[in-house]
Amino acid sequence: MISALTGNVLVRELDFVVLNVHGVGYRVEAPGNVLAACEKGQTVSLQTQLVVREDSLTLFGFLDSTSLQIFNLLLSVSGIGPRIALEVLNAMSAAQIIAAISGDDYKPFTAVSGIGPKGAKQIVLSLASKIRQLPNTAALAAAANSPKSANSALSAQVVTALTGLGWDETTALSAVTAASAASVEHNSQSLLRAALQILQQK
Repeated sequence: MISALTGNVLVRELDFVVLNVHGVGYRVEAPGNVLAACEKGQTVSLQTQLVVREDSLTLFGFLDSTSLQIFNLLLSVSGIGPRIALEVLNAMSAAQIIAAISGDDYKPFTAVSGIGPKGAKQIVLSLASKIRQLPNTAALAAAANSPKSANSALSAQVVTALTGLGWDETTALSAVTAASAASVEHNSQSLLRAALQILQQK
């Protein structure tokens, strides 16, 4: 089982990166916040899940353990495969997923391609008790719902990315809020870069 990889980014595409780990290139499929943090030539560390199918072995990578755990929880839901689970993490941050499930709100999941109302309700019903066992559940849900969080969806996504890179949640949220106020382009990649610049100046 490949549980983690640290390597140099060789390739970054729309839905995957290739990491050079001691001369071996690993293709890792990943959600948008991971791709935003993977600049070509940089060294990154990803927590990974190897999904084995009859005709394939696919690595999925995440910046933090919470996103990885949510990915695996989604896979435990009937009818949810790795592609749809990744789509959920593309459309929603870990904090938003936790907030939706904790609040018994299935509607955000219906915006994900491949998930209808029935499937969305099944996700909430299946994971309601399991999601509360994740670390920092309450804090992440609060960050996703807080009116002070910068552009809620982007803010929660980038906060998750920064905590995965080693900053504590309070520091990350403060940097993202400041970056959002100063950033002209409001997308995950530009917001993450701006927040990193703020953190590196401290």
